[in-house]
Amino acid sequence: MGSFKGHFLPGTLFLVVGVWHIWSAIVRYASNPKAFRVRVWNPVPGFDGRIRYLELYLIAIGAFIDMCIELLYSTHLKFFVNGVLNPSHMNDFEHSGMLLMFFIFGVVALLSEKSRFFSLPEGTLCLIAATAFCAEYLLFYFHSTTHKGLEGYYHLLLVLLIGLCILSTVAGALLPTSFPVDLSSGIAMTLQGLWFYQTAFTLYGPMMPEGCRLKQNMVVCNSPDSEVRGELLANFQLFMMVFGVLVSVVGAYGFAASKFGHSDIGGLSTIQNGLDHN
Repeated sequence: MGSFKGHFLPGTLFLVVGVWHIWSAIVRYASNPKAFRVRVWNPVPGFDGRIRYLELYLIAIGAFIDMCIELLYSTHLKFFVNGVLNPSHMNDFEHSGMLLMFFIFGVVALLSEKSRFFSLPEGTLCLIAATAFCAEYLLFYFHSTTHKGLEGYYHLLLVLLIGLCILSTVAGALLPTSFPVDLSSGIAMTLQGLWFYQTAFTLYGPMMPEGCRLKQNMVVCNSPDSEVRGELLANFQLFMMVFGVLVSVVGAYGFAASKFGHSDIGGLSTIQNGLDHN
């Protein structure tokens, strides 16, 4: 069983990074389509370059703080019971392992950018990020806390979104000049963050479906029909999120093209229109 805070905090991290990734990919492509390259992280402009690595610091520090909460605060430092790992906090240990992978990615990316002795190509960083997403996928797929019923369905949809993050990040290493791949990576991270939010507000907040409730740290429904209605509601919520994100992406692309647009974008459209007429 999770908690509102346990879903809200990582959701915020994924949402912020995902939205920034979408906007950066759109601006870079609109500014110069021919020179576009996939980036696993995007520098933040302004302040004479002092916040250039803000995204990587956010990932590393955010993951480290959340890892300390899971490993130190949630366990109350009771790591072992009778010589074995405390079975009451196995989910906290698993969450810590997942967060450790994102912390490692942030640190490795920072070292790659700041140290000339540890410079890694962008494709390698994409694969390291994909490894962190794989750890997250395995955590939620083989969780020691068995998710059943409505709670299990929400986490199943979360696993699917994590799978999209893995695929899009690996594709970034294989297709380093693909704008759709880079954009898809940002969309997948944004959707994952939004779904963490939705899970928090639905299962542990004020949006619990009618006929279901929290009981002894478990989500229980009064009848199979109530559970099915909750699952159908989850499908609708995910659809609306996907629709909203795609509309926002189209709007952001239109704005970026009008403000930062390169002449190549108009040229490509003219060529395509000519081919359509022929």
